[in-house]
Amino acid sequence: MIYFRGCLSREKLKEIPRATEKLLEIANIDYKVLEDEGCCGSVLLRTGFVDDALEIMQDTYEDVKGERVLVSCAGCYMTFKEDYPELLGKKVDVIHTSHLFQELLKNGKINPSMDLDAVTYHDPCHLGRHMGEYETPRQVIKSLSKIIEMDSNRENSRCCGAGGGVRSAFPDLSSEIARMRLEDAVKTGAQRLVTCCPFCIHNLKTAQESPGTREGLQDDEMDILDLSQFLLLAFKTEAEP
Repeated sequence: MIYFRGCLSREKLKEIPRATEKLLEIANIDYKVLEDEGCCGSVLLRTGFVDDALEIMQDTYEDVKGERVLVSCAGCYMTFKEDYPELLGKKVDVIHTSHLFQELLKNGKINPSMDLDAVTYHDPCHLGRHMGEYETPRQVIKSLSKIIEMDSNRENSRCCGAGGGVRSAFPDLSSEIARMRLEDAVKTGAQRLVTCCPFCIHNLKTAQESPGTREGLQDDEMDILDLSQFLLLAFKTEAEP
């Protein structure tokens, strides 16, 4: 199995691949990472640079073909799962970390040693509305904790503001959307927000740290975590996340 870390996790949110790789080690799963990992092509596709995306996608396909590909990123998952067959005519055996974690928990390959406090969950657009994956991440969380749902969830979830090139083209709007989502999360009373997309995490954290963040959010600052980081917290006796 190849663990395809994804551009944002690989370069900026390295805590996500660190947590994922630790869980793979706990489960005794053989995996490898690509030394010269490229890009899945998702961002270029979503921003209209189709020809450039196709060139990168072809190169990446040559690196992963014939392998099962594990991804942390909702955008990578959708691109490998839908765009590679549709645009390249190439099928990729891709699995999102939420699916793998569910399998490992169900089969007893990983056994969390402690329960965790209640959290709220943010549905990434690419994993949720695009791919219809709402319950799998929730099932993983519910094996450890209670979920306090935001008023807008699942197919009605508010976007984090990062997708579709909005963050690049309209940064102020992107930040405002993220702040609105943070307000949704704060209203639940949970101290942690869990999601399955590094772009969501990055945009929500950036908004959380922004001087323009609305009054009340900083006082009620919550921990924003990838599902892998949250799951690893339940193995605290074995390894600190």
